Amino acid sequence: MNRWALLAVAIVSEVVGTLSLRAALEHPAFFALVALGYVVAFWLLSAVLAAGMPVGVAYGIWAATGVALTAVLATLVFHDPFTVQIGCGIVLVVLGVLLVETGSRVRASS
Repeated sequence: MNRWALLAVAIVSEVVGTLSLRAALEHPAFFALVALGYVVAFWLLSAVLAAGMPVGVAYGIWAATGVALTAVLATLVFHDPFTVQIGCGIVLVVLGVLLVETGSRVRASS
C-alpha cells in the first residue's frame, strides 16, 4: 500500500478514535474503539514515516485533516456548533499545512 493510502487510513482511524472518545462519555463501551482507533492511527503514521514521507508533511496533513473531519463530523453526529470562526480556523490550518508541504518540496529539490 502506498504511503498516501496509509496516511488516509491513519487519518480515518484517528478521527474514529476521537469521535468515539466523545461517544464514550455516555456509552463507556466506545472506549475500546478509542484505543483501537488511536493505536491503528499511530501505527500507520509510523509506517508512513518509514516509507519516506517527511515528518512535517505527514503530521501536518494528518493533524489538519483530522481537525477538519472531526469538526465537521462532530457537528453532524453530536450537533456540535460549527461557526464561521471554526470554518476560518480550519481554512488557516489547511493553508498552513499546504505551506509546510510546498516548502518541503522546495527544500528537497535544492
